[in-house]
Amino acid sequence: MTKWVYRFGGDKSEGNSGMRNLLGGKGANLAEMASLGLPVPPGFTITTEVCTAFYDNNRQYPEGLKDQVAQAMAWLEEMNNKSFGDEANPLLVSIRSGARASMPGMMDTVLNLGLNDSTVEGLAKKTGDERFAYDSYRRFIQMYSNVVLGVEHYHFEDVLEAAKAKRGAKLDTELTAQDLKDLVLKYKDVVKNAIDGPFPEDPEEQLWGGIGAVFGSWMNQRAATYRKLHDIPASWGTAVNVQSMVFGNLGNDCATGVAFTRNPSTGENAFYGEYLVNAQGEDVVAGIRTPQPISLAAKAAQETDLPAMEEVMPKLYDQLCEMRTRLETHYKEMQDLEFTIEKDTLYLLQTRNGKRTTPAALRIAVEMCEEGMIDEREAVSRIPPASLDQLLHPTLDPTAKRDLFGRGLPASPGACSGTIVFSADDAESKAQLGETVILVREETSPEDIHGMHAAAGILTTRGGMTSHAAVVARGMGRPCVCGAGELHVNYKTKTVTTKDKTLKEGDVITLDGATGEVMIGSVPTIQPELSGDFAKLMTWADKIRRMKVRTNAETKADCETARKFGAEGIGLCRTEHMFFEADRITAVRRMIVAETEADRRKALDEIQPMQKQDFKDIFTVMRGLPVTIRLLDPPLHEFLPKTDADMEEVARVAGTDVLHVSQRSAQLHEANPMLGHRGCRLGVTYPEISEMQARAIFEAAVEIANETGEPVIPEVMIPLAFSKKEIDLIKDVIDRTAHEVQAATGKKFEYLVGTMIELPRAALMAGEIAQSAQFFSFGTNDLTQTTFGISRDDAAHFLPDYERVGIFEHDPFVTLDQEGVGQLVKLACERGKATRPDIKLGICGEHGGDPASVIFCNSVGLDYVSCSPYRVPIARLAAAQAAISSERRDSTA
Repeated sequence: MTKWVYRFGGDKSEGNSGMRNLLGGKGANLAEMASLGLPVPPGFTITTEVCTAFYDNNRQYPEGLKDQVAQAMAWLEEMNNKSFGDEANPLLVSIRSGARASMPGMMDTVLNLGLNDSTVEGLAKKTGDERFAYDSYRRFIQMYSNVVLGVEHYHFEDVLEAAKAKRGAKLDTELTAQDLKDLVLKYKDVVKNAIDGPFPEDPEEQLWGGIGAVFGSWMNQRAATYRKLHDIPASWGTAVNVQSMVFGNLGNDCATGVAFTRNPSTGENAFYGEYLVNAQGEDVVAGIRTPQPISLAAKAAQETDLPAMEEVMPKLYDQLCEMRTRLETHYKEMQDLEFTIEKDTLYLLQTRNGKRTTPAALRIAVEMCEEGMIDEREAVSRIPPASLDQLLHPTLDPTAKRDLFGRGLPASPGACSGTIVFSADDAESKAQLGETVILVREETSPEDIHGMHAAAGILTTRGGMTSHAAVVARGMGRPCVCGAGELHVNYKTKTVTTKDKTLKEGDVITLDGATGEVMIGSVPTIQPELSGDFAKLMTWADKIRRMKVRTNAETKADCETARKFGAEGIGLCRTEHMFFEADRITAVRRMIVAETEADRRKALDEIQPMQKQDFKDIFTVMRGLPVTIRLLDPPLHEFLPKTDADMEEVARVAGTDVLHVSQRSAQLHEANPMLGHRGCRLGVTYPEISEMQARAIFEAAVEIANETGEPVIPEVMIPLAFSKKEIDLIKDVIDRTAHEVQAATGKKFEYLVGTMIELPRAALMAGEIAQSAQFFSFGTNDLTQTTFGISRDDAAHFLPDYERVGIFEHDPFVTLDQEGVGQLVKLACERGKATRPDIKLGICGEHGGDPASVIFCNSVGLDYVSCSPYRVPIARLAAAQAAISSERRDSTA
C-alpha cells in the first residue's frame, strides 16, 4: 500500500530534507531538524501525492489515508502523553500547508485544533490558567471558521474590538478570562449566523475539516496568483503538516517569534527577527501587536523602547543563536525560522530558505562563498536571474528636497512614487490603465496579493519587518514601508492622516524602503551603481558561461547602457527605427511614393548620410564588438502619413499632389501586413534600398576603423527569408556594394552576411539556406507567431484563458515554446551546422532575456543570446546557470 503519511519528532523521523518533492519544504525540513536533535514538536506530514490524488479524484482522499492518519494520531498521543479529544488531558494540534516551493502566507493554517466546550475546561485545569485556555479557544474558533467554514475575519475582529472597548483595553492581552469566555460565546453566534449551523465540536470532524481546507487552499485565488508570479506548477501540490501544539500564549515566560539567520533586506550577517511575549504565531506576522526586536543591536537600530529578547530572555536568546548557527551551517543557506517558547522551553516550528531582496541575496551568496561555505558555482546558482531586475530600478536622490509625511519600518528597499490607492482591486485596475500606484493599507493579507503585485510600492500602518506585507514585498522586489503607526487609514473616506496632514486617494506619495520614510509628492531618483557584490558575482558568472550575451539596440544611448550592463555586442540593430526619426521621415516617405527607381535613389541619397552616422555612433560605442544590423523589415505603408497635413508635406517635397500620395498609400495597404510585403521581400522588389543600407554600413565601418585603429566587422542580416534564392539575390547586392566601398576607400574589411530564421519554412530549409548565410539569428517573436498562427498583438485577448485551462503553461511570447518552436530552432541549428560547421548561431527575439528560454538556447548550442539592454545582466546570469546545469547533467549521465 502507498505510504501517505510520514512522522517526525521524538525518536522517529521518516523523512529528510532531500524529500521536499514528496513532503513539501516544511515537512522535509521538520524531519531533518528532528534528525539533527533540534527541539521540534512531534507531528506527521501528509504527502503532496495526496494533494494530487485529491484533485485528480474530485476531491476524494486516496484509499488507506484515513487509517494512516489515525495511526499517526495515536503515535502523537503516545509521544505527548495526551489524548486527542480527551476532556481531562487534551492533545491539541496545528495544521499547516507545506509546498515544495516556499509560498509564505499564501495557503491556510489552523492552530489549537481539538478544542471544544469540554476540552477547553480540561486545558484550563491541566495548565491552571483559565485565561490561556479561553484565549486559545477564541483564536481557534476564529481561524477554523475563516479557513474551513469561510467566515470572514472582520466579523470576529469587530466583536473583539467591541470587547476591548468595553474593557478599556488597547491590547488583547489585557482582556480577562471572563472577557474571553464571553468572546467565545459571541464568536459562536457569529458562526451560527454566517453558516446557519453550530461550530463543530467533534475533534475528529475538526481534524479532517482542517486537512481538507489546507488541500483546498492550494487552489485558492491568492495561491494561484502567487504560483503564476513565481512559475510554480499547480501539479506540484502541497503537503499537510499536523503537529503537536506548543503554546507561546501561556504566560510571560512564553513567547513566539520569527527570525532570519541573516538580514533579509540587506544580507548583513546579523541575527534578525521579531518576537512577542505571551502570544501565538499569527500575532507576529499579522501585525495585530507591534513585534519586539530579538537583539539589542536591532533595538538600537530601530530606535525603539520595546525590550529585546536578548535582554528579556537572555538564556533562551543564546540557545536560539546556537540553533541559528547550526541551521545555517547545515543547510549552507540563510534560514527563515519560526520558534515558540513555552514555559522557558524553546521549540523550533519551521525552517526554510529565507525570502530576501536581491541586494541581500547577492551579499549573502558572495559572503558565504568568501567564508568558504559554498563555492563560486553555487553562489552563482543561488540568484534567480529575473530578480536582478530589482537592482536596475532607481533610488531617491539624496540631494532632493523631501516633504516628510510619516515614517515606518524599512521593510523592503527601493524607492518609488505613485498615487495612493486603498484596496488591492483598485491597485490592479488602475495599474492596468497605466497608472503608477502605491497600495496603502492598515495591514495586508494574502488576499491582497494581486494588488501588491500591481502596485509600485506598499505602505502599511501596522506590522513589523516579518509581517505579510514585508515578506511578500521583498520577494516581489517592491519597496515597502511597514508599521507606520503615526498614520491613520480611513477606508470609508479613502484618506490617510497624521496629526496635522491628510492625504486622499489619488494624491502622490513617495516611499523610501531603505529608510522607512514616506514623503508627500514625487521625489527625484537616481540610478543605482552596479558594483560591489553584484560586480563580483557577475564576474564569476562570466567565467562560467559559454554563451555570449549581446543586446538589441539601435541608439547610442541604448548601446552605452548595454555596454554598462556587460553586453558583448549587438545582436539586433533594427534600422527601421532610425527611419522614423523626424529629420529623415519625409525623405523616407518621398522614396516610398516615388514612381521610378531614379526618384527612389534621389530620396535614398538623402537618407544614406544619416544612416551612416547612425552606424558610426553604434560602432564607436561598441568598439570592435560584433554588431548585427538587420536590413529594413516592416512594410512600407507603416512609414506613410496618416494626416492631411503630413500628406501635403510629402506631396510638396516630392513634387507631386496630395491625391497621388493618398493613392500610393492606398496601393501599399495590406490586409495582413505581418505576412505581406516586408523583410527581404522589400529588398527583392527594391534592391536599391538594400544597396543604400549596405553602403551606409560599410562606409561607417571603414571610417570608424580609421579613427580608432580597431577593425569593425559588421554582420548584415537579411530578414524574413524562407529560401536560399532570396538570400542570394540580396547578398549579391551587399557583396557588390562592399567591393565598391573597398575600391573607393582603398580599405579591405571583413563582414558577414546572414539571415533571421523567423519562418517555419526557413527552419526546415536551414541546411540549404546555410550554403549562403554565414550566421543564423532566430527571430523567435515572429517564429512564434508563424508557428502558432497567433498574432502577438492580438493574443492578449485570449491567452489568459489558454493559460487558465492549461493549454499554455506560460505565455509563448514571454517564455519560448520548447516543444514546438523550440523543435524548429533545434532542427535549424542541426541542419545549419551540417552544411556550415562554423555557422554562428544566436537569438534576438524577446526570449533572449527570459531565463528559462536562455537555458534552452544553451542546450541547443547557440553561440549567443541578444536582449534589451536592461535584461543583459539577467541573460548573463541565466547563461552561467545554464552552463552549470549542463555540467551537472553531464556529470550524472
